[in-house]
Amino acid sequence: MGLRRIDVCGLPPPEPLERVVEALTTLESDDALVVVIHREPVLLYSLLARHRFHWETTLRDDGVFEVRIERRP
Repeated sequence: MGLRRIDVCGLPPPEPLERVVEALTTLESDDALVVVIHREPVLLYSLLARHRFHWETTLRDDGVFEVRIERRP
């Protein structure tokens, strides 16, 4: 299982979403993507649900969100 991490903190919209979508296109079935972002990516959740990804969001102590994304089996 591979783990890829991208940090999109501070990027203006829609750049964070565009970078996440680009990274998702290269995600293999047993890989995971961790997205680090400065606000909760609510719009991303609906996109992930439509494309059958599983995700888990964690709010860090510094106020930054980490979203771990994997393909559903």
